[in-house]
Amino acid sequence: MHSAILLVGLLIFFAHFLTKFFEKTRIPDVLMLVLIGIILGPLFNLITLDSLGKVGNIFSVIALIIILFESGLGLTFSNLKESVFWGIKLATLNFAVTLIIITAMAMWVYRITLIEGLILSSILGATSAAVIIPMLEKLNLTSNTKTALIVESTFSDVLSIVLTLGFIQMLKYEEMRVTIMIGGIISSFLLAALLGSVAAVLWSNLLSKVRRLDNNIFLTPAFVFIIYSVAEMLGYSGPISALSFGIMLGNINILHQIPFLENYAVLKPIQLSYIEKSFFGEAVFLLKTFFFVYIGLSVQMANWNIILAGFVFSLVIYLIRIPAVKYATGKNVNQFDVSMTSVMVPKGLVSAVLVAVIYQMKLKNASIMGELTYSVILFTIIFATILIFLVEKTRLRTFYTSFFPDHILPGEETKS
Repeated sequence: MHSAILLVGLLIFFAHFLTKFFEKTRIPDVLMLVLIGIILGPLFNLITLDSLGKVGNIFSVIALIIILFESGLGLTFSNLKESVFWGIKLATLNFAVTLIIITAMAMWVYRITLIEGLILSSILGATSAAVIIPMLEKLNLTSNTKTALIVESTFSDVLSIVLTLGFIQMLKYEEMRVTIMIGGIISSFLLAALLGSVAAVLWSNLLSKVRRLDNNIFLTPAFVFIIYSVAEMLGYSGPISALSFGIMLGNINILHQIPFLENYAVLKPIQLSYIEKSFFGEAVFLLKTFFFVYIGLSVQMANWNIILAGFVFSLVIYLIRIPAVKYATGKNVNQFDVSMTSVMVPKGLVSAVLVAVIYQMKLKNASIMGELTYSVILFTIIFATILIFLVEKTRLRTFYTSFFPDHILPGEETKS
């Protein structure tokens, strides 16, 4: 026990050091934290996933909820207006291309069926919000690009979950209801966003009373957990609800600008205080630290052939990302931003959760799909962290910008 407590303390100190190291060198702290997890887990077996039990999975979901909620607090409606369509378009196009290419590769390499290939590619289609959002905080991107990437990662989670479960149903029951899948995507997104927004208005009106309670600062994240869970129980997207809750709560003052609402005395929403926002920022830092270490612990290194295949699949995912970004992004987005967008396609929590689902369903090739997914999660995170550094600091930026010659140069957004 004392060794575990010592490790926790050292990790927190080391995470602060890595943050400063990232600010000076632009070498992302994410990569170092994942490598720490690999060293502690798969390499030396100092910590195993079995020793964590179900706590690890629960912790990962909590990290995702808080990260999405806290990022939503910093988004403005003006940025969303400019970026939400771009984010959804990018998520849809990137997902579609991934679905086609990865399915074909999986069928060729592993001789699996078409439906199994579609299940695997759907799992790998999600871009991890829990990985991307901490990276965005330190990058010099425009606010519209950051917003679009957050929307893309969250919407791709919806696509991944609904389509994966739909293809599993098709495999088990030999039927596929396309209209139900499309309806599931629309309802997961729109109704989850509505639920989160309405809950935020309700909570903002209760804040004045909540603050009279002792130790009340924990009640807001507790309420977010409730909203997330309610959305999931109703069959909607919990991550979308958590994000929309944060967005509405961060922009709650807009209700004061709606004339007819002035007649309703009960509607007196208030914003979160600076102290509350600072607390959530600290919570995200801690959760992010342990989340990436947990990803490193989750990597399975038993089959080196699958690890090598994961490397190749990850490389393909990054190559097909370039044309997806090119055709989904308007020319008013500068070359640096689209170059960075092209390397922002790491996999993470949702993919890992869906692997657990296919294990539970006892699909024929579940072990291959599971081990390959964990390998892809590892390599896509490694690729993202390395490429971010190289695009920002080296001549690799020229390679990426060559794919976007028609896009404006950085700094020209204000002129257009």
